Amino acid sequence: MTLTVLSLAVGLPAMLLLRVPLALAIGLATIAAFWTADIDMIIFAQRMVSGTQSFSLLAIPFFILAGDLMTAGGISRRLVGFADVLVRHRTGGLGMVAVLAAAFFAALSGSAPATTAAIGAIMIPEMEKRGYSRAFATALAVAGGIIGPMLPPSIPMVVWGVMSETSISDLFLAGIVPGLLLAAGLMILCWWHARRHGIAPQPKANRAEVWRAFNEAKWALCGPIVVLGGIYGGIVTPTEAAIVAAVFALILGFGLYRELTPANIGPVTRGSLRTMTIVMFIIALANGFGWIMAFQQIPGRVTDSLAGLSDTPVLYVLMLNLTLLAIGCVMDNLAAMIVLASFLVPIGEQLGMDPVQFGAMIAINFTIGMATPPFGYTIFVGAAISGLRIGQIARPLVPMLGVMIVVLLLVAFVPPVTLAIVDLLR
Repeated sequence: MTLTVLSLAVGLPAMLLLRVPLALAIGLATIAAFWTADIDMIIFAQRMVSGTQSFSLLAIPFFILAGDLMTAGGISRRLVGFADVLVRHRTGGLGMVAVLAAAFFAALSGSAPATTAAIGAIMIPEMEKRGYSRAFATALAVAGGIIGPMLPPSIPMVVWGVMSETSISDLFLAGIVPGLLLAAGLMILCWWHARRHGIAPQPKANRAEVWRAFNEAKWALCGPIVVLGGIYGGIVTPTEAAIVAAVFALILGFGLYRELTPANIGPVTRGSLRTMTIVMFIIALANGFGWIMAFQQIPGRVTDSLAGLSDTPVLYVLMLNLTLLAIGCVMDNLAAMIVLASFLVPIGEQLGMDPVQFGAMIAINFTIGMATPPFGYTIFVGAAISGLRIGQIARPLVPMLGVMIVVLLLVAFVPPVTLAIVDLLR
C-alpha cells in the first residue's frame, strides 16, 4: 500500500476518531495524499473551487434559509394547529399531530434538524401536559424530523444528485412513498404507545375549529403546492424552487403573519449562513478528496474487493446498508454522501440498480443516521429542546428506528417503492 493510499484510508478515519473537525480532517488527509503523490497543490485548490461551481448546489443554502425563516415566521406553529384539529381525537392523536405536522413542514424545508426544532419546540411541552413522557415526545420529534429529508424538497437528495449526476427531480419523487410510509409507521407507534399507557384522546374538533385552523394555516399549506408544483410543472428547476421557498417564507413571515421583524431577521439569517458555510466548505474540500481517490483508483479497488465478499445481490445490498448505517451513526449525512460518493456510485452500477432507487437508498440510509446515537444531529436538537440526556431519548427511539429500517429495506428491495411515481411521470 502506497503512502498516498495510506494517508487517505487510514489518516482520515484516524483523525475522525481523534475528534478532529470533519472539514479539517478531510483537508489534512487530502493535502497529505497530494504531497505523498507529488502532485502540485494548485490542483487541490482548483478542485475545491470547481466543486462548488454547480448551479444545483445553490439549492442547499436557500432551503436551509427557507426552513429557518419558516420556523421564525410562525409557519410551523400554524401547521401544528391544523394537524391538531385533524387527528387529536384518535387514540395516540397528539403524537399523530406531531408526525403529521412534521410531514407538512418537511414538504417546505427538506431539513431534518429544522423539522425537529420546529415541531419539537411546540409539541414536546404539549405532549407532556397530556400524559406522554418527555422522553417519548422528544424521541417522536427526533424521528419525525427524519421525514424532512425523505419528502421533497430534500437537501440530501440535492447533494446526492449533484455528486452522482442523478436527476434531482427524480430523486425528489423517489422519496415521496418512503416518507409517507415512515409517517404512517410512526403514527401506528403513537397509537400503540397511547393504548399501552392509557393516554386518553382529546375531544374531537368541531367544524368551526377545523375551519379556523385551516384558515390560519391555508397560506402555509400552499407552500408545497407552490414549490413542488413549480418543479414538476416545468416552471422552475429544483434550485430555483429553493429560492421560491425562501421568498415564500419571507412573504408569509413579514407580510401575512407578521412574526418576522427587522429585529429577528438578523439572527435567523446569521444562523442559516453559519450552517450553509459549513456544508459548502465540506463540499469544496471533499471534491479534492474525491479527485485524489479517483486518481489513485481507490474506488475501483474497493468495489472489486466488495464484489468478492458476497455471491448474491441480496447479501451484497444488506451488507452495504449495514455498513452505511454504521457510518451514519458517527458521521454527518451530507458529509458522508460527499466523501463516499466516488466509492458508492460504482457499487450501484455493479449491482445494476436504477440510479434513482440507489440514490434514494443512499440518502435515506444516511438520513437515518441523523436520528441514531451517538452523533445524530436531530438527537442533539431534541436534547437541546427537552433538556434530556441522549441516553434518556435513545430508549423510546429504538422502535422508531425499527420503523425507519423497515422502510429502508423496502426501498432497497422493492423498486416500486421509489420508482412507481418516477416511472409514472417519466
